[in-house]
Amino acid sequence: MSRSTEVDDYIATFPPETADILNRVRDAIHAGIPDGEERIGYNMPAVTLGDRYALYFAGWKKHVGLYPVPHSTEPIEVEIAPYRAAKDSVNFPYSREIPYDLITRIAAFASGAGATA
Repeated sequence: MSRSTEVDDYIATFPPETADILNRVRDAIHAGIPDGEERIGYNMPAVTLGDRYALYFAGWKKHVGLYPVPHSTEPIEVEIAPYRAAKDSVNFPYSREIPYDLITRIAAFASGAGATA
């Protein structure tokens, strides 16, 4: 796992409470993609596998988003569905408890490592 100072800089632009959530999301993504490397793409943090972007995350005013999270016929889709915001994205509102364990499984799924997550 490679950590990026650019991602640190991105997270540092947020208020402390939000930055803490983003760091925990970051850790959850790395737990699901342990060989991933961090980069900035589309002005958002991303975890890559080789030259392929596996999963982006971004902080917003009221939620943290993950992109892309493709729809699936796997059982994990039932857990993801309440957080679907658009075609291939999910939003986790700051006003609710963030399901970090689900984020880890989404990361594994999105990377291709957890097709039966």
